[in-house]
Amino acid sequence: MTENLVTDTTFDEFDLPEPVRQGLQEAGFTHCTPIQAETLPVALSGRDVAGQAQTGTGKTAAFLVALFTRLLTEPAHPKRRATQPRALVVAPTREL
Repeated sequence: MTENLVTDTTFDEFDLPEPVRQGLQEAGFTHCTPIQAETLPVALSGRDVAGQAQTGTGKTAAFLVALFTRLLTEPAHPKRRATQPRALVVAPTREL
């Protein structure tokens, strides 16, 4: 991999809930990778995203940051039962 692993875009530039922001900071993440910098604005606006990047560049983290943000900021449907999931993550076995 010859491209930069991080960009000048920081996670603080996004309107993330405090628990998400704190988790990123505690894990040592301050700056986005290129795939994160490109996809987070789209995903956080509620639109679908398709992206391709090399293994280890933060695709899963970008997906989870957007997912956790949505779960923390958008209320569950009023008719949702407590036993019903609010998100479904389908991932290849190697990601688990």
